[in-house]
Amino acid sequence: MARAHLVVRGYVQGVWYRGSMQEEARRRGLAGWVRNRPDRSVEAEAQGPRDQVDALIAWARRGPGGARVDDVAVTWQADEEGDAGDFVIRRSG
Repeated sequence: MARAHLVVRGYVQGVWYRGSMQEEARRRGLAGWVRNRPDRSVEAEAQGPRDQVDALIAWARRGPGGARVDDVAVTWQADEEGDAGDFVIRRSG
């Protein structure tokens, strides 16, 4: 299992980025969350098999059709044991 924290910058709010990321993460069987930040970036945390987390990061660098991704900062974090649950959209933070 792997866990990554992402901060996505660019034109990523108001283009269904969070909903698209949620769909992509669920399709890959990942747990975690995604939310908008006040600085107009999107923040996410994803946990699951390393190859699937890597695939979500690759998707995040493109995003949905209406997005323009300028940068994805990735920080790898300590894995948490056990069932991590669903991938959810959180309120802006």
